[in-house]
Amino acid sequence: MKIEVQLYATLSQYLPKGAEKRRAVMEFIDGITVGRVLDQLGIPKEHPNMVLVNGIHAQDDTPLKDGDVLAVFPPLAGGR
Repeated sequence: MKIEVQLYATLSQYLPKGAEKRRAVMEFIDGITVGRVLDQLGIPKEHPNMVLVNGIHAQDDTPLKDGDVLAVFPPLAGGR
């Protein structure tokens, strides 16, 4: 199945070669979870991240479906 993976800021270094504009469409096995995708991309588990699937907050055990958009952001800081 195909998933669009979007990695922002410092996480974009974990996208495969050929990725454009912080995103890549990638093939995964049916029923893969968010956590397994992050593992396959090599994103360290100790990094806290904000994860969205189709714009909705998701956890590591959230299963993905064909055509889903997985967006991952590093911790955001700033503001007063």
